[in-house]
Amino acid sequence: MTDSHVDLWWLPVRAGGRVVIHTSRWWELMRARGEHRAPQPLFHAALEVIVDERPHLIKMTPAWGVPTTSHGVVASGPVGARWLGRSRFFRYEIRCWPDGILPDPAWAIDSPVRFALPQVEARALLARVSTVPTPTWGRDAFRCGDMWNSNSLVSWLLQTSGIDATRIRPPGDGRAPGWASGIALRFGAVQAGR
Repeated sequence: MTDSHVDLWWLPVRAGGRVVIHTSRWWELMRARGEHRAPQPLFHAALEVIVDERPHLIKMTPAWGVPTTSHGVVASGPVGARWLGRSRFFRYEIRCWPDGILPDPAWAIDSPVRFALPQVEARALLARVSTVPTPTWGRDAFRCGDMWNSNSLVSWLLQTSGIDATRIRPPGDGRAPGWASGIALRFGAVQAGR
């Protein structure tokens, strides 16, 4: 029997490009001010699942600026507001990409975090990627006080695989906005259509 496992990658938001750097910094400054705390570094997560010695990259990314070759898109959803999702510039993609390449591993901090997973569970995780609901990115779809984003996808997949995502924290004093949203979805806080 070959090894199977899940690698969790923590990537600083600054690894995402110039627009993401600025919008995320402003968002965190406003959020920190409203919560009467100091701003913290922000992280987004990606998963790599190894089954039968083959890696599968799982992440949520913008629908625009994608490779011209197959990249494992299994679902998509709107960004900001459902009606904006008619435009490709306001859509996200969920990818489960066999042999996919994490574009910025050099930026990763304290990564990968490895979780052993039996082959049957690892295959089930891969199958679940295409079944995740696709609420509007950036909205509190599950009324848990946290937005839906790439971190939500990762925490939901870990939690539904028997890995307690409630006990996982980003590196240092960092924050992973959206993490609680995926956990809320797992525990059925509300229906996903909101």
